[in-house]
Amino acid sequence: MTTHDYILTLSCPDRVGIVHRVSGWLLEREGNIIDAQQFGDTQTQRFFLRVHFSLPDAMDIAELQRQFLPLAEDFDMDARILDARRKARLLILVSRQGHCLNDLLFRTHSGQLPVEIAAIVSNHPDYASLAGSYKVPFHHLPVTPETRAAQERQILDLVEAERVDLVVLARYMQILSQDMCRALSGRAINIHHSFLPSFKGARPYHQAHARGVKIIGATAHYVTADLDEGPIIEQDIERVDHSMSADELVQVGSDVESLVLARAVRRHVEHRILLNGQRTVVFK
Repeated sequence: MTTHDYILTLSCPDRVGIVHRVSGWLLEREGNIIDAQQFGDTQTQRFFLRVHFSLPDAMDIAELQRQFLPLAEDFDMDARILDARRKARLLILVSRQGHCLNDLLFRTHSGQLPVEIAAIVSNHPDYASLAGSYKVPFHHLPVTPETRAAQERQILDLVEAERVDLVVLARYMQILSQDMCRALSGRAINIHHSFLPSFKGARPYHQAHARGVKIIGATAHYVTADLDEGPIIEQDIERVDHSMSADELVQVGSDVESLVLARAVRRHVEHRILLNGQRTVVFK
């Protein structure tokens, strides 16, 4: 029997009866719950729910949203219903470090990541041939302080023209303007190294090597106007030791960054992330 899969995500003030009402709404439509995950935050007093469900007949997303609206209003919900089988469209931004870009291209091409890469944008021409090998459009958009506003406008025009769902900063070494951050709010993910202690500026892995760090890692987060301080989605670390060179630390760090970014992108496109103030609820 053919079924049609959807995902419902919601957050609202925590109170009795939420799951009962949502389950009843699905039952009225002969919906079958494939997977459900929930979390109640005792500090913020908010409830979070993700339900993957199927219906016997295909329904328009807008119509499903309309039918769910009365229930959402009853519970003051921030709710969305999405097509579970639709692949998200990505725009990848990159500069001269290509490890995260290469990883995302391979995972997408091999079917490990359920997305479509609509285009790649870079302020340098270095990865035009790599993009071409995957048959992904490549846009070289150089930027200077004087041309930043115009270059960002070009990027946003691409986002609109290509119906982009998510912008991924795959080691894009440019600081986005506040206007750009606002335009991409909730749909742009960045990756950066995160050491203990943290090293900023040029050649962070070489700085870390000079200080003899024992742990290096990476953080993926949503982009906000507060540089590298957006809601955290995913993190990981690797242990290192005194025997490793600075170049070996760079390689370990590149691997961690690629893995963490891929995990964050997957969580986003599978609609597993809900904002909880400055934090995130990430359903596995």
